[in-house]
Amino acid sequence: MSLSWRGAAVRPDDGKPSPETWEAVAVPGRPAQFAGADAVAYETTVADPRTGADEHAVLVLEGAYAHTRVWCNGELLAESDSYVTPLRVRLPEAEEYRLIVECRAPEDRFGGLHDTDRLPPERCVPGIWWDASLETYPDPYVHAIEARPRRTEAGAAVDVTADVVTSEPVDERLTFSVRPAGQARGGGMMDRARVESGPGSTVVPHTIDVRDPSLWWPHDRGSQPRYVIRAKLGDAERSLTTGLRSVGYDDGLSVNGERVRARGVTLLDPTVDDVERAVAANANLVRVRAQGVPPAVAEACDELGVLLWQDLPLTGPGGFDMDRGRELAESVTAAVGHHPSLACVAVHDEPVAPYADGLGSGTLDRLRYRYRAWRASYNEAPAEAVAERVEGVPAVPVVGPPGIDPDAVTLYPGWRYGSVDDLAWLCDHYGVGDVVAGFGAGTAGGGDSTDDPGPDAPDSQARQACVVQAVGEGLRRRGSEVVVLDSLRDAGDGGTGVVAEDGTEKAAYGTLTDSYQPTQVFLSDPTPGRSDIVVCHDRPSGATITVEWDHNGQRHQEERAVEGFGRATVGSVTLAAGDELTLAAAVEGRAVKNEYRIGEDI
Repeated sequence: MSLSWRGAAVRPDDGKPSPETWEAVAVPGRPAQFAGADAVAYETTVADPRTGADEHAVLVLEGAYAHTRVWCNGELLAESDSYVTPLRVRLPEAEEYRLIVECRAPEDRFGGLHDTDRLPPERCVPGIWWDASLETYPDPYVHAIEARPRRTEAGAAVDVTADVVTSEPVDERLTFSVRPAGQARGGGMMDRARVESGPGSTVVPHTIDVRDPSLWWPHDRGSQPRYVIRAKLGDAERSLTTGLRSVGYDDGLSVNGERVRARGVTLLDPTVDDVERAVAANANLVRVRAQGVPPAVAEACDELGVLLWQDLPLTGPGGFDMDRGRELAESVTAAVGHHPSLACVAVHDEPVAPYADGLGSGTLDRLRYRYRAWRASYNEAPAEAVAERVEGVPAVPVVGPPGIDPDAVTLYPGWRYGSVDDLAWLCDHYGVGDVVAGFGAGTAGGGDSTDDPGPDAPDSQARQACVVQAVGEGLRRRGSEVVVLDSLRDAGDGGTGVVAEDGTEKAAYGTLTDSYQPTQVFLSDPTPGRSDIVVCHDRPSGATITVEWDHNGQRHQEERAVEGFGRATVGSVTLAAGDELTLAAAVEGRAVKNEYRIGEDI
């Protein structure tokens, strides 16, 4: 049932919001007129929606950011401090409901990217961001379910938890079922569990075994079959859609026990369109940075076969409440854990202030970099303690720069500091590069670069494309297991996105698309001088690859057998500034190309 809402900016105090005036607003949404407000109240009045056998009315809020309180007819009914988890509020008996929802800006360290200046103020308005509805149910009913898929020696299983609500004592059978989603063929399974409870709420755990499962895969490795899980009690049922897969990390990412090299992009303001753009750019992973993932985005990842790297909403220097972090880690994995695309959960993003911005690439600059990195101490114990509460997928306690021994590194040579030639030195000296959570460069018009080229720099997009190509390809040549571009789309006017805020592609988007081909041929050093021509083959099976290169109109061709996930040098070329070079590779009926215009050092 949809609702009509009014809103008002209010003072965040302990009482019920009582603004002098209300104005019509769209819910779900982020009313721009309240940008910068510490708290916003939302109000609606609706008649009792129950009819026939309905005995319960439930207000459902998704994405209520960040600390939320709910009143019904003047009575405080519920509070929440995890906007990733749906807030389901049971309403009392009444002929009419006046509902007031107050959303406050973060009161702790867990506001994530929305509590920084990385996002425009209008994207950070306290509000009900994803959905708001009024639902009705008979008595008893299934209030909520959670599901966690996993592979087993016998096939697969889904661990399901159902929250059952009843007004009267109940002793019945709760039916759990799992069936292929959509038009997919295949048998389903059905189990029953006993529900014996007095009035109130009771939790019923159950495990459904799935025989001969159809496994979910990333889009470049297989199909994405999914299953509908239902929990039914009498005439009331609740369902969700999941997929069957396992994911792990042990010297490399694995899905269903098979190695997968991840090529990813960061989403700063995630949308379904962004997931589609990621697929079009040959990415097989998206990182939702320091914020909760909207349900529609997680569902798009499931449907399109894109691995989901989910951060907790925690970023920037400073300590945090470890117990609060543990609770949040548990709530995030409970809310998102049924998505087969979920590949990992990260805890603390960029926990130290940038220490190398503006440094050059000479010997003295490297010494300065090493000294500053040595001083950038970080106690990872709290993040590791929070990460222990992540179940079912790998946990990444710390995401940050070299020098603090991060679990996933962020590297910005050629933009924040040094040149792209410093990539090898950074990786080798600090022992990083297997998992790269962020690389890239900014463009004119905004962003957070300390040396922003400004709106009058016509070459900023060309420079960004060069940095993205050189660093991204360098990481792939080195055999990095996970590589994530920061970022896919700008959240405001300019920034690190390879796509503008309005969806317009920058030059670097096409460069990234070529660089992210699973099988691709690269220059080892795309600058004047001698460079090897290297094939990267990130597929599980070996292949014979035909490579051709056109250097200023002169063509050459070589053929190489390359093993699965292998690298091979097929030739070399001497380059000069201004040269144009096109590389092409053909493998198993597929053809890819990669273009270079040789310039100065980046």
